[in-house]
Amino acid sequence: MKYIIHKSDSRGQADHGWLKSAHSFSFANYFDPEKSNFGLLRVLNDDMVEGGQGFGRHPHQNMEIISIPLKGELEHEDSMGTKRVIKTGDVQVMSAGTGVHHSEYNKSADKPVEFLQIWIFPKYKDIAPRYDQKSFDYASIPNTIHTIVAPMESPEEVIKINQDAYLSIAKLEKGKSTSYKVHNPANGIYTFLLEGNVSANGQTLERRDAIGVWDVESVAIEARETSDILVIEVPMSFENN
Repeated sequence: MKYIIHKSDSRGQADHGWLKSAHSFSFANYFDPEKSNFGLLRVLNDDMVEGGQGFGRHPHQNMEIISIPLKGELEHEDSMGTKRVIKTGDVQVMSAGTGVHHSEYNKSADKPVEFLQIWIFPKYKDIAPRYDQKSFDYASIPNTIHTIVAPMESPEEVIKINQDAYLSIAKLEKGKSTSYKVHNPANGIYTFLLEGNVSANGQTLERRDAIGVWDVESVAIEARETSDILVIEVPMSFENN
């Protein structure tokens, strides 16, 4: 097994007043040559946007963009004609493909919205842009890993992505354990702890810590307190797509 540990306090920090963001990987003005990506996982930003504020209309191309609200509501509008609100429990995927413009604003005028912004390199370039959004009530069935995003050809009733990548989420009660098995041995697993305290393959993770592992068949996770876990499985290189 090969692995890296990313502690919460090692992330890049950005404070723009209306936006506070923690970057797991190099992004914007934050650059760390040792943290440019994990395989084809390019961006994992932990964002907080103040009430009435947001990201104005801006372009993306050839990137799979996933938004996961953790608190509050985020209003999305794009050049495909999509206008939607995503809230806690929702997951949004936008395949930028040949190019798309979009904006994201806090729907509340006075309460902050907190969400994860995740970018994954696509499997195929220059596809037609697409949008999808679904709700997942993973907390109602604890101690089970729930897949929320999977490859386009996957038979699972989840959001589909233009990459051989999977996103899964779980609420693990104190003292309970589970195991995530890799779908493809060429993939790596990046486990990001949203809340709580767990042991992942023997390594302690606290709130917003992460461990990336590869050359493994699975990751064993044990909760030392009730915890919310995000698991991202991605190819480790374009050659393994």
